[in-house]
Amino acid sequence: MRDFSNAPKDQADGLRRLFATARVRVVPVVSNPHVVGSGALLEGMCAAFGELGLHTLVVDAGEQASAPSDLAAVDLAACVEPLSAKVSFLAARGLPLRYINANGSAAQFLEAVTDAAPFADVILLHASAAELSRVLVSREVRPVLLADTDVQSVTYAYAGMKWLTQRAGLMVYSLLLACNPQLRLAERIAQQLSSCGDGFLGAVLREWACLDPRQPVTAPLTHEMRHMARELLLASVPGAALDSAADAMPLRPRPMWQPKAGRAPQGVTLAAH
Repeated sequence: MRDFSNAPKDQADGLRRLFATARVRVVPVVSNPHVVGSGALLEGMCAAFGELGLHTLVVDAGEQASAPSDLAAVDLAACVEPLSAKVSFLAARGLPLRYINANGSAAQFLEAVTDAAPFADVILLHASAAELSRVLVSREVRPVLLADTDVQSVTYAYAGMKWLTQRAGLMVYSLLLACNPQLRLAERIAQQLSSCGDGFLGAVLREWACLDPRQPVTAPLTHEMRHMARELLLASVPGAALDSAADAMPLRPRPMWQPKAGRAPQGVTLAAH
């Protein structure tokens, strides 16, 4: 007779067991100043991780984030603010640049953040594509692109994918849209980004989800949002940096792939970043 005593109790049980002995997971989120309600998107991701029993540290180094405290230079741990039982916050605009080494790498920033918040299971790193390319040196992660229904936000999301593909060699992405999940335009936007990423960059948009910034914080998460959270955790391998942070350096830009034929889908401008 088969023994089911150790079988997972639900879909999240396997992830909870994995995190019982695992190191922190890093989930990079490409900041997008054209997205209205991007803060709600980050909150939704924290809620999805929280449902799995995980504590998330939001490190906000985006263009519109608050500047870090002066104390960050001497005691980064003292700058971590608890927001709830499962979420903490670190204001970090411009902070990764303080950890740049002679090779142009800021990989040591993640080590410093991890040391400052040893209780965190997930580090949600919200930053520009340029800063992420310096921090995520040789790491196995899946960046999350943010966008909404505005054309500028979609163009900016594609530019972030292009930058990270060429500068950091990251080829697989997720997309989180700030809009109603029932909006048909959302699927068209995801298809456009997927088509452009594949045809022009050789990159893959693995999955996408929607979150309406106007919904109450108590609203249940969609199945797509929960699925994305699990996929992002599994795609982030703890300690996956291939080189030590002190010696690591970003990859050099590689030539952009040229499409064989046809034009880019309407709504996405493939301008050089």
